Formats: sequence, structure tokens, C-alpha cells
Amino acid sequence: MDDQKLVPTTTWTPEGETQPAVTEEAVINAICTVYDPEIPVNIFELGLIYAIEIAESGDVKVEMTLTAPACPSAQELPEMVRSAIAALNGVGTVTVDTVWDPPWDPTRMSEEARLALNMFQDS
Repeated sequence: MDDQKLVPTTTWTPEGETQPAVTEEAVINAICTVYDPEIPVNIFELGLIYAIEIAESGDVKVEMTLTAPACPSAQELPEMVRSAIAALNGVGTVTVDTVWDPPWDPTRMSEEARLALNMFQDS
């Protein structure tokens, strides 16, 4: 058997079965499965996610942006993010808000995204 940790999917309490708490890591991992159809990098690495809030109830709120207001995937990407997060155990309501302030620019991309897109910063 490999060294992976086994994480219970549910917990039993005197009140009955409860879902595990949703973690920021799990939400980020779910978001990392979402790719802009025109860019071969996930939207988290592109720097399109501005905020993640997780309530004790399991509700998740995400603030994200797009690379441009006229992005052809403007309707599609937020719904893809919502669906990816909603599939996690313990998640309640998922709200994804598209924000435009501050505007996205390439400096928000991770080092990995820049390398994947052959975008290097001048020193």
C-alpha cells in the first residue's frame, strides 16, 4: 500500500452522520481542474481566482475574473468553477461572482503558467 493518507468521507457524532469540513486545499484542487478552452493552463494558475471563502456550513463563495471582459468563455468558466466545487463532499451552496476590479493582467499568473505559455518576465 502506498503512503497516501486515508481521509474519512463522513464522521459519526451523537447527532448522527456529518460531512467532513471543506478545506481550501480541496476547493483549490477542484478549481485547478477548470481550464480556459483557449489557454492550456488551469484558471487558478492563470491567476483568475481572487478570493475563496468557506463558511462553517460548507457554503463556498469564489470571486474570480476573466482575462478580458469580452472573453468568449465569460458565461462558461464561472459555471465550470461552480460545478467543480459543488462536486466536493461537504460543500453546500456554491456562489461564483465574476469581478473586474482589479483587472487581470499576466503578472497574476504563477511561474508554472508563465513557463507553460512561454511567457517570461524581463529582469
